[in-house]
Amino acid sequence: MNNIRIITDSSCDLNKDIIEKYNIKVVPLNVSFGDEIYMDSELDNKEFYEKMRSSKELPKTSCPSPERFINSYEGDEDVIVLTISSQLSGTYSAALIAKNMMLEENPNKKIEIIDTKTGSILHGQLIVKAAKLVEEGKSFEEIVKTIEKIREDKEFFGSLETLDNAIKGGRINPLAGKLINALNMKVIIKVSDGVVKPIDSARGCNNSIKKVVEKAVNMAKEKNCKSLTIAHANCLEKAEKTKEMILKKYDFEEINICEIGPVMGVYASEGAILISVI
Repeated sequence: MNNIRIITDSSCDLNKDIIEKYNIKVVPLNVSFGDEIYMDSELDNKEFYEKMRSSKELPKTSCPSPERFINSYEGDEDVIVLTISSQLSGTYSAALIAKNMMLEENPNKKIEIIDTKTGSILHGQLIVKAAKLVEEGKSFEEIVKTIEKIREDKEFFGSLETLDNAIKGGRINPLAGKLINALNMKVIIKVSDGVVKPIDSARGCNNSIKKVVEKAVNMAKEKNCKSLTIAHANCLEKAEKTKEMILKKYDFEEINICEIGPVMGVYASEGAILISVI
């Protein structure tokens, strides 16, 4: 096996068993509720959603310090780092600063920082792909080139259950947001080109999920995708139902259900469903 370490940040929403299986090093972001500041790793998802539900103000997330990345670079292995989109977070910049600092003392060490231009579960799928390429014995350069190629034509979709966080964060007028919630309208988002974009809406959760499933399945058919990941914001039962809907339309070789952590959870709010295929 190649002497290559895969490193990422905690916005990837990968399950612990996957992280352990592929020996992926995860650098935590920060999440804060007022003056209370936590490393992502110090607050599990259930605690996060409970605190967010009771908080009058929207929690904030912030990128790791370069020092956290430097610590993850230590050792004899060459390093490939996959970060959340640089348009969504300063994490890529922190990883890059750490790289330059590390190379001053270890000029022969290979370190590549890849801006995944995405987040959450598509970010996670790219990490798993990179880890599998390491297991397959691919070279450092082959792995970087493959991941950069995959990221260029991929996007993922989601259904938001509520606009509560958009209201708390001042992104939408409170009266308009409450009216949309009262009408049971669900916003459909797409994450592409490094940013989150509202692209559609539907009345009711089932109709919203159906639209998102249709978009994901169409992409899977068009691009012959083999891997499916569904992420949920503290709503596992909804994720399981989404999986059933998808499998009636398309067969995947690999299927994972993950939880949406604080970074995407702050935007998506509790009850959200995300679907990504590669």
